[in-house]
Amino acid sequence: MTEYTPPKVWTWDAESGGKFANINRPIAGATHDKELPVGKHPLQLYSLATPNGVKVTVLLEELLAAGHTGAEYDAWLINIGEGNQFGSDFVAINPNSKIPALMDHSTPTPTRLFESGSILLYLAEKFGAFMPTDPAKRAETLNWLFWQMGSAPYLGGGFGHFYAYAPSKMEYPINRFAMEVKRQLDVLDRQLADNRFIAGDAYTIADMAIWPWYGALVNNAVYEAAEFLDTASYKHMNRWTKEIGARPAVKRGRMVNRSFGDPASQLRERHDASDFETKTQDKIEAPS
Repeated sequence: MTEYTPPKVWTWDAESGGKFANINRPIAGATHDKELPVGKHPLQLYSLATPNGVKVTVLLEELLAAGHTGAEYDAWLINIGEGNQFGSDFVAINPNSKIPALMDHSTPTPTRLFESGSILLYLAEKFGAFMPTDPAKRAETLNWLFWQMGSAPYLGGGFGHFYAYAPSKMEYPINRFAMEVKRQLDVLDRQLADNRFIAGDAYTIADMAIWPWYGALVNNAVYEAAEFLDTASYKHMNRWTKEIGARPAVKRGRMVNRSFGDPASQLRERHDASDFETKTQDKIEAPS
């Protein structure tokens, strides 16, 4: 392998290659003017059913299932492959140009929300659900919520990129990030050995944050790496993954803003609970 010598000053003079290279760039800001649609509900979600997007739609569907009617929402598809996240209205909500992004129009001045963990925490507090009120249990839930936010980049941008999306396979980064992901799976498996859910005996936003990433990995729904990482060996993770994936609200949340895979699993936009009626959810493989 030819050794790479970094230049004294890095400059962007060519795409790096690999999947998604066409949407990567070293500068922020909008690339074009684009007005976002606004539906009938106070909560307006602009997203895609990647793991980060699924976190939010799962929570919204769980809130509705729990009777919080104020959590009704419109979900609009943001196609990141086509650069929708660089439109002017989207960048005004999220200057980081990443999905998901949410606007809450129920507040005196509309509230913008970006970063999936921030959205989960905001909605849990707004509706008083899926976040323990006991200080110790609340702290434990936040521990695991922020664990996910800090850990998942090693799974996605690290392991996922070099194993599945890089223009060529490279031993060092794949081995380095595979080791880290295995360590993370062991962290979760040990936690779940003594707890039904991630933060204890209650189902919380910590589960909703971690499941779309690590449940998907266990189920071989991302990167096709389950065998490579021997995810079957994490028995407690597999038990938890199946239990969360069997929840009806989670099945619905997975569908929203999904524009890939089995057509029966896709609900590209969501504006009302009746939008799910045209889909046969029992045929949807849980989860990812």
